[in-house]
Amino acid sequence: MFGRFGGGGGHFVAQYRCYPVTFIDRPQLENGDKVILPPSALDRLTQMMIEEFPMLFEVTNTKHKKTTHCGVLEFVAEEGVVYLPYWMMQNLLLAEGDIVKFQYAKLLKGQYVKLRPQTQDFLDISNPKAVLETTLRTYTCLTVGDSILINYNNKRYYVDIVEARPNSAVCIVDTDCEVDFAPPLDYVEPVYDKPKPAGSKSGGDGGGERPSAGGSGGAGPGTEGAGAGAGKEPEDAAAADTGPKFLAFAGGGNRLDGKSQRDLAPVEVALPTTSLNIPKEFEQFMRGPKPEEGGEKKKEGDGGGGSTLPRRKAGKLVFGGARAKKEEDVQKEAEAKKEEEAKKVPEDAFKAFQGSGNKLK
Repeated sequence: MFGRFGGGGGHFVAQYRCYPVTFIDRPQLENGDKVILPPSALDRLTQMMIEEFPMLFEVTNTKHKKTTHCGVLEFVAEEGVVYLPYWMMQNLLLAEGDIVKFQYAKLLKGQYVKLRPQTQDFLDISNPKAVLETTLRTYTCLTVGDSILINYNNKRYYVDIVEARPNSAVCIVDTDCEVDFAPPLDYVEPVYDKPKPAGSKSGGDGGGERPSAGGSGGAGPGTEGAGAGAGKEPEDAAAADTGPKFLAFAGGGNRLDGKSQRDLAPVEVALPTTSLNIPKEFEQFMRGPKPEEGGEKKKEGDGGGGSTLPRRKAGKLVFGGARAKKEEDVQKEAEAKKEEEAKKVPEDAFKAFQGSGNKLK
């Protein structure tokens, strides 16, 4: 009698109809193992003088003999009703409105837990350790055989509890627990091709006798090798000719006036092998005329051969030097002709402002 009303000790055992937490608009409770019990459960636990926190319970589906463990968040449910996370109802094979048994339990602190993801997608998480630590903060206990839910980046990952120490159900609140991972259920070991053993060379390990170095038989293979080497040279040259070549101005063009364009075939241009490919004539033009044997350079206007341009420093490029000098000479000739024509003006020609003036005074 005193045990029933909490006068001293006793066990908390109760049965409720279960519903998912989404029925009371609390979907955030899916990330964890905490349930919502009715206020009568709190009264009974208080009368039992239970001072251990967090309060842990053993949840059992007596119909299918499924058992798990959970914690409690609030005591605000309707009488005779308990609200569970939906993943916990799936583990217990429960449907909405089924009867579930609750019993108060004491669990030891966990020391070792082995987890196994159900899919390989969990391995794609950049930092699974940090994600797991953050998720397990919402859990109070773990039971071997359960599949907990991990929500990360708008995606759900289910992880199985494979092993736990020291018992099959442990508390993970305020404890240092070692966590180990097993390969995912759909993980397939990659198949690696074994390296093939080195094959025997043709004629090297054969049963026939090898020809001696000094015998006539030794000349045969050497002669064949020389012939084969000679035959490969044209093939290599043909392969080099068929390589990619640079074609200058090989693109097409269109005229704005709509007229047909001239068909110009692209011309192959030899690729330079150095950074500068300057012809000898251009290099000689750049350097200017060579000095005479006596060490003196030819002066401009002499009848000797060579360019009339002054000698320039090697490596300095001048654009339009010869053309500019030619235009300058033509301009000087034109000015000289104008001066000569001006001198040939007759004496009786009209000359402006050449008359005399008179004053009125």
